[in-house]
Amino acid sequence: MNRKTALITGASRGIGKALALKLAGEGYQLSLICQKHPEELQKVKETCIKAGQDCLCFQGDVGDFSFIKETIQQTCTYFSTIDLLINNAGISYVGLLTDMSPEQWEQLLSTNLTALYNTCHEVIPRMVQQKSGQIINISSIWGNVGASCEVAYSATKGGVNSFTRALAKELAPSNISVNAISCGVIDTQMNQFLSPEERTALEEEIPAGRFGTTEEVADLAYALTTTSPYLTGQIITLDGGLL
Repeated sequence: MNRKTALITGASRGIGKALALKLAGEGYQLSLICQKHPEELQKVKETCIKAGQDCLCFQGDVGDFSFIKETIQQTCTYFSTIDLLINNAGISYVGLLTDMSPEQWEQLLSTNLTALYNTCHEVIPRMVQQKSGQIINISSIWGNVGASCEVAYSATKGGVNSFTRALAKELAPSNISVNAISCGVIDTQMNQFLSPEERTALEEEIPAGRFGTTEEVADLAYALTTTSPYLTGQIITLDGGLL
C-alpha cells in the first residue's frame, strides 16, 4: 500500500500536535518539525508509531532556509515523497507596535511568513514532478481583519492569506491545491496569557459561546485533504461565528 506522507511544522503542541495525531490515525506517514519542545515532539512521535505510522522528527528554526532544505531532503530520502505540507508553526506578539523591538519584528516575520517560502520552495518541485500534492497553511482571522495590539501578527497572517491565494493560482495547472484555515480563538498555549475574566469575556463575544479546539482544526485540515484539487486558493474561516 502506498501511504501518503505529510510534513507538519510546529508539531509538538497545540494545533500541530492535533494535526499529527489526526493524520496518523488516517494512515499518513509523518515528518514533524518543532523548535522549542523536542521532548513533547518525541511524545507525539511515539503516539503516531503506536497508531501504526512511521514518523520522523526534526528540531530547528523554520525560518532558517538551510535547516528546512536539509529536513525536506532527509524526509524525501526516507519516505520518497511529500504529499501534504502543513505550515502550522507560528508565534504571536501582544502589545503596542511601538513597544515591539526590531528583533521581535524580524523573528515574527521569519517564523510566521518566511517559513512558508522556505518549505514551499523545497516541496513544490517534488509535487510538480509527481503532478499532485496539497499545501495547507494555518492562518488567523486577524489576517482577515487585523487586531489591535497584534499588528505584526495580523500583518504576517494577512501575508499568509495572500501567499495562499497567489500560490494556488501558480500551482493549479500542476494539480496541486493550496488552501488556508483562518482560525478564530483556538484553545492553545497562545491564549494562556488571558485571565479567567478575560477568557470569559472573550467567550461571550463568540456566537458559539466557546473557544475552538485543536481537534476541530485538525478535522477541517483532514477534510481538505479528501476534496478535489479544484478547491484551491481558499481562506476557510473556523471561528465559531466570531467574524
